[in-house]
Amino acid sequence: MIDRKHLVLPLTVSLLAGCAAGSGDGYPSLAVRDVERAEGTFEPVPSPRLDVPQVPVELAGGLDARLSALVEQARQAHADFTGAVPSAERRVQAASGSAIGSDSWAAAQVALADLDSARSIAAIALGDLDILYTAATVQAGDATPIAAARMTVITLVAEEDDVLARLRAQVR
Repeated sequence: MIDRKHLVLPLTVSLLAGCAAGSGDGYPSLAVRDVERAEGTFEPVPSPRLDVPQVPVELAGGLDARLSALVEQARQAHADFTGAVPSAERRVQAASGSAIGSDSWAAAQVALADLDSARSIAAIALGDLDILYTAATVQAGDATPIAAARMTVITLVAEEDDVLARLRAQVR
């Protein structure tokens, strides 16, 4: 019977000898080849997004004008939202207990998506107010009017979130 340690020693010696062999025995050199050297310059590929026309942003007026425009945008979106709620409630109630994928379930999902769209417009106004608030805070400016406008819009969005959560709980 052959002892394993007698087989391991010759195998280890032969592997180490292969690693220490010179470059003339067929092993490739690890030196940088001419092809691997960086030469020349590369031109950046133009982004297809640069061809998209820019949306004009109305920044006329002072801060008060912008704040009132954003709050009005959120109020209008909230009015659209509350106007769509009765129809959505009827569709959700009709879909209550129905199978997923049924016509009444699909109609309820469409009604909820319409409510989400109206909510997203108010959320966009809130995002813009957040940007203004952050900029004023970072610059150590007076953020009091911005904070008041934010709280108004946050209250509207929170009401919309509550309605959406209540309706979604009925559909599931």
